[in-house]
Amino acid sequence: MTATDTIRVELGARAYDVRIADGLIDRAGAEVAPLLRRKRVAIVTDETVGALHLARLQAALSASGIDSAALALPPGEATKAWPQFQTCVEWLLDQKVERKDLVIAFGGGVIGDLVGFAASVLRRGVGFVQIPTSLLAQVDSSVGGKTGINAPQGKNLIGAFHQPGLVLADIGLLGTLTPRDFLSGYGEVVKYGLLGDEAFFEWLETNGPALAQGDVAARQYAVRRSVEMKAEIVARDETEEGDRALLNLGHTFCHALEKATGYGDRLLHGEGVAIGCGLAFELSQRLGLCSQEAPSRVRAHLRAMGMKVDLSDIPGELPSAEVLLDLMGQDKKVIDGKLRFILARGIGQSFVASDVPADVVLAVLRDAF
Repeated sequence: MTATDTIRVELGARAYDVRIADGLIDRAGAEVAPLLRRKRVAIVTDETVGALHLARLQAALSASGIDSAALALPPGEATKAWPQFQTCVEWLLDQKVERKDLVIAFGGGVIGDLVGFAASVLRRGVGFVQIPTSLLAQVDSSVGGKTGINAPQGKNLIGAFHQPGLVLADIGLLGTLTPRDFLSGYGEVVKYGLLGDEAFFEWLETNGPALAQGDVAARQYAVRRSVEMKAEIVARDETEEGDRALLNLGHTFCHALEKATGYGDRLLHGEGVAIGCGLAFELSQRLGLCSQEAPSRVRAHLRAMGMKVDLSDIPGELPSAEVLLDLMGQDKKVIDGKLRFILARGIGQSFVASDVPADVVLAVLRDAF
């Protein structure tokens, strides 16, 4: 096991630790035990993660005398909807989960979001622990307490802020991800460098290939730095009144593209974020905010990593630029009917802009096809 990095998410009475190491799952029982009133937990996972890692997690819990029951839901973004949410909540009730019990969300971002939301409404709020198994979940969705499900009208429109009691990010679990899923998560890692740390982006330009090829030390550093940045922002702005919106760099474009492609395998979330970051820098450059070099550099790095960069990289037909612009109007980040974008004055220098001219956005989208 590698040395454990611990990052504190400072939220007063709701503060918690994010622990990051290779092999952490084997210590899960010892990590979770101090949070339990009785030695029993309910685990919700997906079928893919369950087949790979559930026995190991349950063995680690048993070693600390903790009983567990587990539910495995179907994998994929389609699970983040009412039917599976209902299945999850009713199963937890059948397990007689009490107010002082803990639910473990064991999986990627879909499981973390859905199970966190279920925990937030079950008996008006029970505690939960995130054990994220994908890169995307380890660096982003497991930290910060945003939970929820998708609606036909758009992504993450139903949910609650509900902070976990602990996050255990085992770097070793990333070794079972497909290359595509790993790179999808990498889209969120790059985002942190682009939004607030140029030195981290430079580090990624150098170390990104080793990271993708399985370098454990590089993976641990990338997860740690991403979580540090997210924890700082969440501590300043837990419910996204201001600074936390910076974490949505690339997401206004991304969410419209995800809706257009049906939240399926055609476009994974992190792929949409990567494309969206490129478009956000392009938009910033057109508005005269950053140099022409900045969007080129962003796209060059994503290309070098083998990621999707342009709309033409998304398989199948996409709706027109006009329809995509209209889909952006459905986003949660719309305030008083005005589109909010995260724009940049350069790499590592992003800010929230609330009144971006629609015609410039439309031009950027048209040219991206």
